[in-house]
Amino acid sequence: MGLLDSVISTIRGGPSPSAPEQALLLPVVIEFVNAYPGGLQGLIQKFQREGLAEVVSSWLGSGPNQPVSPAQLQSVLSDDEVEHLAKTSGQAPDVLLGNLSKLLPTLVDHVTPDGQLGQNQELDVDLLMGSVSGVLRKL
Repeated sequence: MGLLDSVISTIRGGPSPSAPEQALLLPVVIEFVNAYPGGLQGLIQKFQREGLAEVVSSWLGSGPNQPVSPAQLQSVLSDDEVEHLAKTSGQAPDVLLGNLSKLLPTLVDHVTPDGQLGQNQELDVDLLMGSVSGVLRKL
């Protein structure tokens, strides 16, 4: 199953009019993660420092992903980071946080299938978007 298939099946749980918004947020999130100090590893460490170690560990492990709420994301991300993501994606901050709360666990799970993070791991935009493009046309 490709990344977007995973993302859509996770975020839908049934028909969801916001699924295209969530899917189109993917390139913005990939760019944000890659620009984050320390990359994906740095972002995960920030979640751990903010008290969400168990949640983020579930995304890395092979079991089910624990959910993260928009409020929890707001506590991890700075106001400037949320504002930047909202502006870049064209979504209102509250909509962005809702979409990101569904997208981020699936993204982390997908890029760490063996539960391992590389040092300063950068997400391969072309590879991830390549697995997404076919499904986007079906939305």
